[in-house]
Amino acid sequence: MKTGAGSRAQGPDISVITPRGRSSGLGELAGHSELLLFLTWRDIKVRYKQALLGVSWAVLQPLLTMIVFSVVFGRLAGLDSEGVPYPLFSLAALLPWQLFAGALQRAGGSLVGNANLMTKVYFPRLVIPLAAVGACLFDFLISIVLMAGLMVFYGVPPSWAILALPLFTLAALVAALAVSLWLSALNVRYRDVQHALPFITQIWMYASPVAYSASYIPGGPWRMVYAINPMAGVIQGFRWALVGGAPPGIEFLVSSAASLLLLAGGYLYFRRVERSFADVV
Repeated sequence: MKTGAGSRAQGPDISVITPRGRSSGLGELAGHSELLLFLTWRDIKVRYKQALLGVSWAVLQPLLTMIVFSVVFGRLAGLDSEGVPYPLFSLAALLPWQLFAGALQRAGGSLVGNANLMTKVYFPRLVIPLAAVGACLFDFLISIVLMAGLMVFYGVPPSWAILALPLFTLAALVAALAVSLWLSALNVRYRDVQHALPFITQIWMYASPVAYSASYIPGGPWRMVYAINPMAGVIQGFRWALVGGAPPGIEFLVSSAASLLLLAGGYLYFRRVERSFADVV
């Protein structure tokens, strides 16, 4: 409502929360590293607060999923496991997949879940989905112990390829963050996202070589189309690094390029709509 000269606007005072100076994107985010660490640790504690089994869930979830996959796909369906015991074959894929899927579940609703915080103080909103993804890394590091124990049980020693594991872990985190930025920002305006997310995650898992070998995918152009899936090359890379087999090759490069494009697009979209988060959430 416009007021004339000398008149006084009626109604409550309105405070607008803005950053100090001009927002600088990633530079501003670097200045809030302590907040990022705090929110990450808070997400970890909240996840396991009053949980009877505590952090054991980080091991039980991939373990139980591996057992189900081994019975259904390994024994009953008889899928090829590239000469590796099927439990090892499936767990090597479940590690990056559960890191990715867990990040989507947590980060997808992270902005809505932190509505009270966003409406009270200014900070880079990117911190919230980043913290959610970072908290999933904690579960991943614990579940690596399960993989190590299973490799000892089956007598499968690691090769020099395991040195590439940090690279594939980073690729999984990039893919998770790329999709999480889109989902978290869209979920603020369209709450259908949080209802569709479990279905999207389930379909995505079957579209990735988690339970089956990528060798089932026909070669040529179809293999490259399949590699556009950001997790396809990551999962193949994890299997190669942990239990051997064919290296991912160009498929990993295609998946990585798709992840980077998603990340760039997600970042630009997130930055464009983040000003309205506090009003819409």
